[in-house]
Amino acid sequence: MSTRPTPRRAAAPPAARGVPSQAISRPAIRRDPERTRARLLEAATEEFASHGYSGARTDRIVQAAGTSIRMLYHYFGDKDGLYLEVLDTVMAELREAELQAIPDDLPPMEGLLRAFDFIAEHFADHPKLRKLLAFENLNEARHLSLSERIPQMAAPVVGRIRQLLARGAATGEVRADIDALQLYIAMAGLAYYGRQHAHTLSHILKRDLLKPSWQKSNLNTCRAMVEAYLTPTG
Repeated sequence: MSTRPTPRRAAAPPAARGVPSQAISRPAIRRDPERTRARLLEAATEEFASHGYSGARTDRIVQAAGTSIRMLYHYFGDKDGLYLEVLDTVMAELREAELQAIPDDLPPMEGLLRAFDFIAEHFADHPKLRKLLAFENLNEARHLSLSERIPQMAAPVVGRIRQLLARGAATGEVRADIDALQLYIAMAGLAYYGRQHAHTLSHILKRDLLKPSWQKSNLNTCRAMVEAYLTPTG
């Protein structure tokens, strides 16, 4: 006659054996606040550049960032605060890179032309910046005007151009009657317009202005215009 083996009883859970629940090891939850904030800012930059302030949705931002709406409010306060931080960040990146690209010890003409080259390259490499600025212009700088940081960022760049102009005028390499702010805005306009409006201009003028060869040729023309303007006459 066969006998069945006696089944073993399952071990009681630790709490049932008198082991305190807090003594049970659990995998630690790793939190990275800086990384969470950076992901939110990155997702928000994409969302605002694609849809503008009015069309942007916070639920899409937190989904893209892989976090919660609670964390968005924790780090940025609200949608307005997040948008303003996006503007501050992209403009700070532009200004910091400008100063690095235009050292104050360059020969004046070389430094001023390098400023134009940098502006053109930065706008080409940062389409989200162009879109954010376009949306802000449509809204008459309603949010950008609330930033205390952005106006302060522009002063060192214009100051660097003013220094180059002064040194160039002293040596006779550059005209002496050029206003630094006027020059900076003119260079930004020349570097920005043909790229930002290439889609509409291509249809209006029946030319493919998006072609890299046309863009390069146009920037060379604009650069030559800047150099001719800077060069003393007579």
